[in-house]
Amino acid sequence: MSTLPYCEPLVVREPGPRRIPEPPRRGEPGGPPCRICAGQATVPVWSDENWTLHPPVGGSLPGSVWLASRVHVDSFSDLPAELAADFGRVAARVERAILSLGDVGRVHLYRWGDGGAHFHVWFLPRPLGMLEASGMMLPVWEDVLPNAPDDALVEAAKRVAAAM
Repeated sequence: MSTLPYCEPLVVREPGPRRIPEPPRRGEPGGPPCRICAGQATVPVWSDENWTLHPPVGGSLPGSVWLASRVHVDSFSDLPAELAADFGRVAARVERAILSLGDVGRVHLYRWGDGGAHFHVWFLPRPLGMLEASGMMLPVWEDVLPNAPDDALVEAAKRVAAAM
């Protein structure tokens, strides 16, 4: 049984031509400015001296949040040692807080770095019992489920922040 949110048959397509060098991302030299550093991201619902926690816009899973470093670094490999160590502490707090919302089977962490060159990690709650969204399928389902109102996403993110 397929776990994809699409009906069969799906058709495999060939990848397009590679673009080398790759175009600069937001926050890289030659690219658009970093929206996080410019204060153009969603308003944080929680912060400390190292991190800011943000609600998504246009998402379908209330309780989803993304965590960004205050310092402009690109990835785990660029995090200063003290921030890399602190990430585990904060990630555990975020996960516990999302689980406390109820109706959450698991909390998935994702780090995509293709859009912007500022360290950020997504926390997505898999709805309890939605087994077809297990593993790598959760962001695929998140993309096709109906969006929740943005104010509901912010309210859920505030509940996560309050539970931290």
